[in-house]
Amino acid sequence: MIKKNILRDNCIDVFNSFLVRFATYAGVFEFPRICPIDVIPNRLISFSKAISSKDYDQWVHFYEDDYLFERIWRKPKKYLSVLKRFNGVILPDFSLYRDMPFVMQLWNIYRSRSIGHWLQRNGIRVIPNIRYGDKRTYRICCDGIEKYSVIAVGSHGNVKNARDREIFFNGLDEVVKTLKPIVIVVYGPAPEKYFNEYREAGIRIVQFDSEISTSHKGVA
Repeated sequence: MIKKNILRDNCIDVFNSFLVRFATYAGVFEFPRICPIDVIPNRLISFSKAISSKDYDQWVHFYEDDYLFERIWRKPKKYLSVLKRFNGVILPDFSLYRDMPFVMQLWNIYRSRSIGHWLQRNGIRVIPNIRYGDKRTYRICCDGIEKYSVIAVGSHGNVKNARDREIFFNGLDEVVKTLKPIVIVVYGPAPEKYFNEYREAGIRIVQFDSEISTSHKGVA
């Protein structure tokens, strides 16, 4: 049965407004605020694999193709009980391609934050995933995230060539200046050349190999 938005009579809640019913907002684009956290993941598992996993002593991440986790937006309530079994969740990593219209980049940041707010309201530990696209999103993507907390970023696929590395680390520099995180959880490579600067500034870098990288190591 399709439930109607209880805040608007006779309206079907196609925008998942129930996710942010009790949210407070930050920034000109009003992204839902995410409460700070100081917990570090022990292990990670992708959302698509977590659905059928019985090993719950790990954190769920969304660093995979969007089509594999778009369903968390379409039917978030369906997966709440699954996510509650795990140690916590790194927020959805909806794509922010640089050639996307700006409004789509903003929409995908909003979707991740609204899910994050709702998960926290339901007692799930959440680490904000900071995803940015072009330089217009460098500072905007920090709106609603508290300073001096744990954040996560996905470097997998973003540091392969010089142009991508430049954009990724220019954005990360802005994020670090804005949020001053105590820990950065990195899914994918964390090259010493770039991350040493953050370590020297007192930021702990916790790196996890991507599943593709791990599978390649196993084959080797």
